[in-house]
Amino acid sequence: MKKALFIVALLTIAVVGPFYFLQGGEEIVTIYGAGASFPYPLISKWAQEYEKFTEGKVKVEYQSIGSGGGIRQIIERTVDFGASDAPMKPEEMSRAPGILHIPETLGAVVLAYNVPDLQGRLKLTGDVIADIYLGKIKRWNDPRLIKINPGLELPDKEIIIVKRADSSGTTFIFTDYLSSVSVEWNKIIGRGKTFGFPEEVGERGLSGKGNEGVSAIISQTPYSIGYIELTYALHNEIPFALVRNRAGNFVEANLKTISAAAAAAAPALPRGDESWYGVSIVNAPGENSYPISSFSYILVYKDLSYMKPEKAEALKEFLLWIITEGQSYAPELGYAPLPEEVVQHNLETIGMIKW
Repeated sequence: MKKALFIVALLTIAVVGPFYFLQGGEEIVTIYGAGASFPYPLISKWAQEYEKFTEGKVKVEYQSIGSGGGIRQIIERTVDFGASDAPMKPEEMSRAPGILHIPETLGAVVLAYNVPDLQGRLKLTGDVIADIYLGKIKRWNDPRLIKINPGLELPDKEIIIVKRADSSGTTFIFTDYLSSVSVEWNKIIGRGKTFGFPEEVGERGLSGKGNEGVSAIISQTPYSIGYIELTYALHNEIPFALVRNRAGNFVEANLKTISAAAAAAAPALPRGDESWYGVSIVNAPGENSYPISSFSYILVYKDLSYMKPEKAEALKEFLLWIITEGQSYAPELGYAPLPEEVVQHNLETIGMIKW
């Protein structure tokens, strides 16, 4: 179905002009992107497969610099597309007239941990996660952790808490979730792409750059816990907790539970050229919904007249490919493919792009 949609989309573009990579020329078009580390493994896979698809005529280079960096660079037009796990704020959109939000994939933020010799799977609730990061729960054998993990022998060790050092969409998703489940967190810290550790955390707080950096710290630091994108936990074989959802069930982050969280979102999505600030699927209803799920977005301008026509056309074709045929590469990397309703929504948004 996704491949058929891509073919239809390309035939539509063909009315406007021939595909650059089919014109017979030998010049290679390179598309530059930067931003979120959350979708980096998937975008890297897309880049590899799309170069094959175009027989080497189009290359995609993507830098994993964090959502904040991706937003900054697309505003400055130093990249052809940005990527962010957090929708742009209204003030950011005002600096980028005509910017489009295109959901590219679905993912989840997980609480990964390194507790040596732990026999069993850790369970966490939203209020407990918030109080760990607020510094109120300091040790692994805290009574509140023991209560939700009956039968699990938790050690009498200090909890080492890890967060992102850079401006991050992963952090935005994490803080968005905590703000929705903890009144105290929402009051003290709130939502954002960055936050500072409270004084109560002290030297127990560590920071890493990117999902890569946080994953490395957790792997190397016994008795640590940190939030990372699901793919990084799977790739690095780091255990991650079951999290209690709104229905009261402890659920694992996987393709089924992430998709369940997004299932009801499509009918209420804004137009691609409207503000997406406030769009969220964290703490979603549903028996099987994983509560720290999110869209990740491609950011691109509606008017690409500032680019060479061949690059603008190649960029539009690449975007059509990733939201149709490219979705088939998502599951193997731990990302949930976009629902058909969101794919159709994206086709309408990409149809707005002109040059």
